[in-house]
Amino acid sequence: MLDSILTVLDSKSVFIILKGKIMRQKSPAHGNRGGGRPKRSPGRPRSEQARVAILRSTLKLLGENGFSDLTIEAVAAHASVGKATVYRWWPNKAALIADAFAGSTSRKLHFPDTGSVYTDMSQQMRQVVKIFRSRRGRIVSAMLGGGQSDRDLIAAFRKRFLWPRRREAYATLRRGIQRGELRKDLDLDLVLDSLYGPIYMRFLIRHDKLTPAFVDSLCQLVLGGARP
Repeated sequence: MLDSILTVLDSKSVFIILKGKIMRQKSPAHGNRGGGRPKRSPGRPRSEQARVAILRSTLKLLGENGFSDLTIEAVAAHASVGKATVYRWWPNKAALIADAFAGSTSRKLHFPDTGSVYTDMSQQMRQVVKIFRSRRGRIVSAMLGGGQSDRDLIAAFRKRFLWPRRREAYATLRRGIQRGELRKDLDLDLVLDSLYGPIYMRFLIRHDKLTPAFVDSLCQLVLGGARP
């Protein structure tokens, strides 16, 4: 009957047929621009917030308790996350600790490119010494000490902290070779071990002080002997 009302829906509008006349109205789903899923508030996503909280908690607890007493459960509780959230990103305690330390120091330990291999190496080595003498030094001690009996820990330290810095150091020495500051037949690993080995020795054995002057003398001795 024409007196009846027939409602027809399409994707954008509602057509109402009333007494032979077609009246068009906006569909409620499209007319209400404020409906639907609420917008996410600006800022860091929750997963990233949890990740940062886990890394910070790891550093704090490691500095307080050392490697042997640190547990995933303690880190999760301190970061207010579930244990499964920690394992989502890190397979074990060793990887978590190495990542936390590397992430907290990577920006400070980049090698500059000043045009002088001596300046580039000495500035970066001074930053290493500065970190070793700071509160972060206790974390390095915990990782190196724990790594003597935990192969996963020392492997994670090499992979996540040592090798990224080592690759930057290779590039720095190669720039020195290209500029003619160093010999072309240089053994890069031997040079780097000669530069950083004494720093780790003084840091761990503590038979003498780690100072900027020590770094400068070390660079002069090793890099001076590597000249063409």
